[in-house]
Amino acid sequence: MSITDSQRKALVEGAKELGLSLTVVQIEQLLSYLALLIKWNKAYNLTAVRNAEEMVSRHLLDSLSVLPFVEQTGVTWLDVGSGGGMPGIILAIMLPNKLFSLLDSNGKKTRFLTQVKLELKLDNVQVIHSRIEEHNTEQPYHGVISRAFSSLADFTNWTAHLGDQSTRWLAMKGVHPDDELQQLAAEFKLDSCNKLQVPGCQGQRHLLLLSRN
Repeated sequence: MSITDSQRKALVEGAKELGLSLTVVQIEQLLSYLALLIKWNKAYNLTAVRNAEEMVSRHLLDSLSVLPFVEQTGVTWLDVGSGGGMPGIILAIMLPNKLFSLLDSNGKKTRFLTQVKLELKLDNVQVIHSRIEEHNTEQPYHGVISRAFSSLADFTNWTAHLGDQSTRWLAMKGVHPDDELQQLAAEFKLDSCNKLQVPGCQGQRHLLLLSRN
């Protein structure tokens, strides 16, 4: 699957709208990732989005929209329920000095992620095939991120053992999840809720930053 000029343009212009200036290498890596996603999606059903133009906004730009929040937090990151690699792969391309562990319990999805890591030579990516409850780490992660993975309560409860007082939990959501916030365990608190403007995306996007009380 070759990438079209319109997809390239949508990525570069969308990134500009987000206030990001992509290097030539970053553009090529992001588009190579998109090409792999389109190719593998036919057999592996990695995303319900089938239209390549829509993938640029719904996956690439949506993931890029959280970049400033990830940039300012620590070095080691866990992307929970990474699926097709959103946002973990995109963030790893943009932040080569940070380390990203991409976890998913679905073997097809981790096989795809491993292929992406190899083809794009992403040395800062580790792919983990496991259920989140069974995953352990010697050192707490500096940041834990998820995109449409589960409710806030489940997200924080299932990953609580992987962070400490300094860890930040980032949850990418659509509409503001008022109900989910009310179910949040007393152990966690909401530090900020950020409304994101993602070029080409219909509907609301929010990023919630959480930490331990």
